[in-house]
Amino acid sequence: MKKIRTPCIGICSTTSLGDSVCRGCKRYAYEVINWNSYSDTEKLAVLERVEKLNVQIMEYRLKITCQEKLRDGMRRLRVPFDESLSPYCWLHNLLKRGHERIDSLEEFGVSVNSEFQHLTIEQLCQQVEHEILTLCEAHFARYLEPRELSTGRAG
Repeated sequence: MKKIRTPCIGICSTTSLGDSVCRGCKRYAYEVINWNSYSDTEKLAVLERVEKLNVQIMEYRLKITCQEKLRDGMRRLRVPFDESLSPYCWLHNLLKRGHERIDSLEEFGVSVNSEFQHLTIEQLCQQVEHEILTLCEAHFARYLEPRELSTGRAG
């Protein structure tokens, strides 16, 4: 079995700023801290949750028209991505790590859905980040925080 890579993209706000949700990879702080001790099953569960969230948010705003252009652009800008995850996760990494170096998403094989075409790439990125972080925090508060309080630990 292939080793499961960390989803870290080098923008860790849990360790540097104390955020409960990483602004880069969207893992919870305890997941970042405990990643190396997780089993493959636990790592996959984290990756699947983050992937589903990314795909949901990204597909609403953007459409990948050419996966090969996206892959090539990611490599050209040296933005880390996991090819085993949805290309929408790659696209999230691109917006997070490279939005200031992008003149046009079309050169990356991506089109903006009509409802969001009035936004700049920076505004689109900010909107995506805000929504993802809001949903991550809500998920944590709904499903994990009560368990943490009752057991005294995250799990």
